[in-house]
Amino acid sequence: MRHEPLASRMRPNHIEDIIGQEHLVGEGKIINRMIQAERLASMILFGPPGTGKTSMAVAMAKSLNMSMRILNAVSDKKKDMEIVVEEAKLSGQMILILDEVHRLDKAKQDFLLPHLESNLITLIGCTTSNPYHSINPAIRSRCHLFELHALKPEHVQLALKRAIEDEVHGYGKEKITLSKEALEHFSYSANGDLRAALNGLELAIASTPSNAEGEIIISLDIAEECMQKKSFSHDKGGDAHYDVLSAFQKSIRGSDVNASLHYLGRLIEAGDLDSIARRMVVIAYEDIGLANPQAGPRALAAVQAAERIGFPEARIPLAAAVVELALSPKSNSAYKALDAALADIRSGKSGDIPAHLKDAHYSGAKKLGRGIDYKYPHNYEGSWVEQQYLPDTLKHRKYYQPNQTGKFEQALKQVYEKINQHTKS
Repeated sequence: MRHEPLASRMRPNHIEDIIGQEHLVGEGKIINRMIQAERLASMILFGPPGTGKTSMAVAMAKSLNMSMRILNAVSDKKKDMEIVVEEAKLSGQMILILDEVHRLDKAKQDFLLPHLESNLITLIGCTTSNPYHSINPAIRSRCHLFELHALKPEHVQLALKRAIEDEVHGYGKEKITLSKEALEHFSYSANGDLRAALNGLELAIASTPSNAEGEIIISLDIAEECMQKKSFSHDKGGDAHYDVLSAFQKSIRGSDVNASLHYLGRLIEAGDLDSIARRMVVIAYEDIGLANPQAGPRALAAVQAAERIGFPEARIPLAAAVVELALSPKSNSAYKALDAALADIRSGKSGDIPAHLKDAHYSGAKKLGRGIDYKYPHNYEGSWVEQQYLPDTLKHRKYYQPNQTGKFEQALKQVYEKINQHTKS
């Protein structure tokens, strides 16, 4: 009788067994290169639940045949970490896989830091939180940060098939038939969370009696019950969930309010509030932007209301927000301008900050020429004064190209053009 959950039994033993995350473990990618070089560095793996953070950490340790221990930053004590360090002193090195690393308290952190510095301990921290917001800088600065992405449905399907076929860790020695519809439902309703899909499959197999031939048949109805989500075919051809999300955004971008509501309805029927929420807030800033600056805060407020009240009432604030988004004027000028600036920066076109803009709030700044001749705009009529802000190498660069949709951006355009006219004269 198996007691260990299927998701744990199916953890990969080598990075070649990892499903998805090709941007990290694919040929020539950073973690793959670390394994090939047998030089594993301390790192933080972050991403949504069920993306395989701990599994990847275990696979890395096993790939290098290194000693490892798995602890939890919340439930395990400093004493547990002391034991790991003593073991590391005996073996020469140890990989410490630390779940919930963002919850590491100061005492545990202070204990670990010198051992990370000496490379006695190689830390692989795992968290669902953004490490830039949640990980203490002292730990973060000593670790590489790698983001894991939510698995695509085809990745989840591959993992489910492996679990059914694996004779050692899965159900390969049993007669299991998983219908195509059930397989698709497990993979889509998991929303990229492989653990949830494997847990659903395990429950389906454990709770379904075998037929007269000793075969366990998992149908769509069983899959729906075990995942606690109804199946929804996005169209007669069964197009992918992400196609519907794409159509949803493009319909709003195209100002077709009826199509926007139609695709919203499909997503509501699929029960995917998380994807709806994320996509609506993105749309508000990506596609509407400065043409209707209040669309973003209002979309976020609608999403928060929907999350608080849940379905079926959640459809009410969502509908109101989608109608506004679809019928709002559209502008992508702000983020396009930023992308242009980022392109310059990433290609090495940054340049030195003009001396008059550099920080002058310290003793000796003036001797270094910092802050001299800076013109404080509030001291001038109209709170604008002509002076150079961009580095010399970029001083004539224009990133922002205003749109003329929406009264707000039209007003911004007038200010922008007036300032540009002054700088030309």
